[in-house]
Amino acid sequence: MSMGNLLNPPSARAMARFADDTPRFLLTVDTEEDFDWEQPLTRDSHDTRHVRRLEKFQDFCEGQGVVPVYLVDWPIANSRTAREILREPLMQGRAEIGVQLHPWVNPPFQEEVTQQNSFAGNLPAELEGAKLKALRDAIESNFGIAPLIYRAGRYGLGRNTAKLLTSHGIAIDTSVRPLFDYSSGGGPDYRAHPLAPYWVDEDKTLLELPLTSAFWGMLRRQGAFIYPRLWRAPAMRGVLARLGLLERVPLTPEGVSVEEAIRGIDMALDDGLPMLVLSFHSPSLLPGSTPYVRDDADLDGLYDWWRRILTYLETRGVKPSSVRDVMGSVVR
Repeated sequence: MSMGNLLNPPSARAMARFADDTPRFLLTVDTEEDFDWEQPLTRDSHDTRHVRRLEKFQDFCEGQGVVPVYLVDWPIANSRTAREILREPLMQGRAEIGVQLHPWVNPPFQEEVTQQNSFAGNLPAELEGAKLKALRDAIESNFGIAPLIYRAGRYGLGRNTAKLLTSHGIAIDTSVRPLFDYSSGGGPDYRAHPLAPYWVDEDKTLLELPLTSAFWGMLRRQGAFIYPRLWRAPAMRGVLARLGLLERVPLTPEGVSVEEAIRGIDMALDDGLPMLVLSFHSPSLLPGSTPYVRDDADLDGLYDWWRRILTYLETRGVKPSSVRDVMGSVVR
């Protein structure tokens, strides 16, 4: 088997196809511990108070006919409350579970907690693999289901990640975030990666489902050239967005308005994207846990965002998907 490198953009022939032409969307939840996003990372300063809020979100998704994919990290995988809330929906196919590796809180603890090491792909292959195995096994043991999908915390893929994923039975990666560059902090640069799904290896054993972002505006076709050159002038990015010239729109309720997200959806669909991957962080379900949801009014806004976006996706003919649906409909 020839395994590709997830840090490298794929060739044109690696692009994946689905058995039908119906566009799909996947709702993913970065289900992780609470921690202060503005403080240095630590192994100790976090909790899981927000986990009880997953019950309401799961009920909401079921009411919308959506199967959420909970990408859980070590503290959540070992949370009794998370097991109590999610195990039944998982067993009945009303939710799905996957792996999200936050190396700084995931044993074995052999590395220093640093910015560089917070990207799991930067760790030695043996250590990255040991952390992945420990988490994957904990999820299967505690939730009764072997996870098939992976997201690296902080989108931190590495040169060894693809091989490690397949060796542990992971069939789908959803860590690539096109249009974003994390290299200034020691992470990957995904600006050259495509938005559409693609096969990582020639034998089609590992499928990449990139998170969806899109450029919008009169200059969007030049976005890949213009946007990175404005990283020293973030105010200019704001000016371009307000003028309707260029805006980068990730499909998340965190810091993105409904109107902006709808523009991003329209651009992605107009470009023929077969799969949209939406995401947010589970601590946003508890006001005060993230910068995006500060109070109950913000939480109401988060649910309203999802309600309106899911309604819009339905009007555009975009079908709710799941790991099971993807595995059954992608052409090998």
